[in-house]
Amino acid sequence: MITLTQKDSGAVIGTITEADLKLLVDSFEEESSTDRDYYIDEQTVQMLQDNGAEPTLCALLRKAIGTTGGTDIVWSRG
Repeated sequence: MITLTQKDSGAVIGTITEADLKLLVDSFEEESSTDRDYYIDEQTVQMLQDNGAEPTLCALLRKAIGTTGGTDIVWSRG
């Protein structure tokens, strides 16, 4: 199981599939092999959607953004 959380608060956003994770990893530049956090905003979600992201992933990410305009998310296996 792959879990997405808010980086600052640690609040769980939800779980994603291996395919969702692959899309995230392929879509973002990682600073190192252990980099597991990404900044997302509405433009990011739209880009992912245009690249074939599942509606469930886009909904989770939009929920994480909420009214803040953008947020850092972290993924973990467990």
